[in-house]
Amino acid sequence: MILPVETSEVAGGSAGPLEGLRVLEMAGLAPVPFGAMMLADLGAQVLRIDRASGYAPPPGPLDRGKESITVDLKSEAGAGLIRELAAGADVFLEGYRPGVAERLGIGPEQLLQLNPRLIYGRMTGWGQDGPLAARAGHDINYIGLSGVLDLIGRRGERPVPPVNIMGDFAGGGMLLAFGVLSALYERERSGRGQVVDAAMVDGSSLLSTFLHGLRADGLWERERGDNMLDGGAAYYDTYETSDGKHMAVGAVEPEFFFQLTAILEIDDEDLGFQIDPTTWPAWRERLAAVFRTKTRDEWAEIFADVDACVSPVLSPWEAHDHPHNIARSAFIDVGGVRQPAPAPRFDRTPTATPRPLNHRGTDPADILAAWGVEAGNYFGTGTGLK
Repeated sequence: MILPVETSEVAGGSAGPLEGLRVLEMAGLAPVPFGAMMLADLGAQVLRIDRASGYAPPPGPLDRGKESITVDLKSEAGAGLIRELAAGADVFLEGYRPGVAERLGIGPEQLLQLNPRLIYGRMTGWGQDGPLAARAGHDINYIGLSGVLDLIGRRGERPVPPVNIMGDFAGGGMLLAFGVLSALYERERSGRGQVVDAAMVDGSSLLSTFLHGLRADGLWERERGDNMLDGGAAYYDTYETSDGKHMAVGAVEPEFFFQLTAILEIDDEDLGFQIDPTTWPAWRERLAAVFRTKTRDEWAEIFADVDACVSPVLSPWEAHDHPHNIARSAFIDVGGVRQPAPAPRFDRTPTATPRPLNHRGTDPADILAAWGVEAGNYFGTGTGLK
């Protein structure tokens, strides 16, 4: 039985451009939680479904703004509860291997029959088809196959995994959120839902589109770590300071490079034109020697008001203290954990500060009531809710 729900009840009255949007998230690791977090940050009502058996990730920043219940998906009542929730949802998100959701009775065919307007988002590493579709993998595997991992690293050294940001988050969860919002926009015209197949191998490959263009124009032909944007160019690299920290230099354009050399008091008459790759080793040696004469914070203060594209390399745990990030409130506290604030920003429908998981309590009956679902039929052993 679906009960009517007032808009004011949705997500506890959260503000944001997605207020009133209902999202069901099947609990998982990294990509799906991040995509759902982005939607929750913008005001969507997100309900995370935890499985009664199997690994459950501990609550954290990716769960902010959400509520959760634990459901026995192996029981018919549990699958029935998911179907009932999906019947009143706008978006359904899952990150299972292809075929798993269908076996649980909550695949796209089953749910779209109940709710033809549903946007069914599927997040995988390899995609829903292809010879690797059923294979296990992690971020490093997906960006390896997409060609992105080969781009990252120093000259003559092996590729370096960029944590798991490139596949899980940028090419994964963010791609999923983008696909869902695109499908929602199309639904305004057609009135119909559809399946979004978001694959990390596709998303990470998409992120390298610009570099494919550079290569086609003959501007990216050198080996890894020897090109203008991968640490090969002396004017686009990091430099160690006297305290073992680093400064980031991105003085690509001549006017910025001129400011850089002026501040560093480097006479460039004997070093040659900055864009010429043959000059990069000499430039790097000279720049490195100067940057090693002061601490990172001393250099940061020197370059603070200079248009030279030079900035300190901050750790994620100190970035919140930088004056620019303070001025923009770029970091917030949620449940005692400092973390990045929602982005982007909206002038008419600003987002609210996210609240911790289950901020309105953990009673499944109350949580389901906010979705217009009566919980009575789903309580008890083997009947769905745990």
